Amino acid sequence: MPQVLLIEDDTSVRDGMELVLRRHGYGVETAATGEEALALLAGERGALVELAVLDLMLPGMDGFEVCRRIRARTAALPVIMLTARGDDRDIVAGLEAGADDYVVKPVTAPVLEARIRAALRRAEPSLRQEPDADVTDLAGLVIDRAGLTVTRNGTPVPLPPTELRLLLELSASPGRVFTREQLLASVWDHTFLGDSRLVDAAVGRLRAKIEEVPGRPRYVQTVRGFGYRFGPL
Repeated sequence: MPQVLLIEDDTSVRDGMELVLRRHGYGVETAATGEEALALLAGERGALVELAVLDLMLPGMDGFEVCRRIRARTAALPVIMLTARGDDRDIVAGLEAGADDYVVKPVTAPVLEARIRAALRRAEPSLRQEPDADVTDLAGLVIDRAGLTVTRNGTPVPLPPTELRLLLELSASPGRVFTREQLLASVWDHTFLGDSRLVDAAVGRLRAKIEEVPGRPRYVQTVRGFGYRFGPL
């Protein structure tokens, strides 16, 4: 039974979402504030949490800061953020803080459950089923597909599941141009719920970790008007 941490200050919304998740077979921990959520994650129960659903508009510490602190602790925990507004700035800021995906409230049960399932799949070890060589070494960037590790100039680069999947997808076909729609389908499993902001934000976070100069990317390159490709070319 996957364990989900639901971080939401509105009691009625939290109770309704908890009921939906339990009916779909999830174990649920809840927190009404960011501080409460971080304390839970730091304790024994936190070790069992496999995914966090995080409201951005929390009292006290907001969801952006909570997400940044989760990411500072671990790259492995998928985070889906909830926002009451479809405001592009909030969505982009949340994604840049390290969220893997987002949904806009009010959210229907099928949409929320589909996003959670997709995020959990991205975190599964099925990443090991890459068809190419186990290790790719490109000018200091080493991608170990069997061990699911990445190093740059000998230094480990911890990547959340979404960013790791993105890197594996791009690097499996160097020089090939991937559209955002193709990456949404293959990495996020969004066949009809896709949003190009997810791709752009994840690319930005990935570049910050693997590129020597993120503003002049050598590995994850933009092809204007089309999408992204993996270099160096």
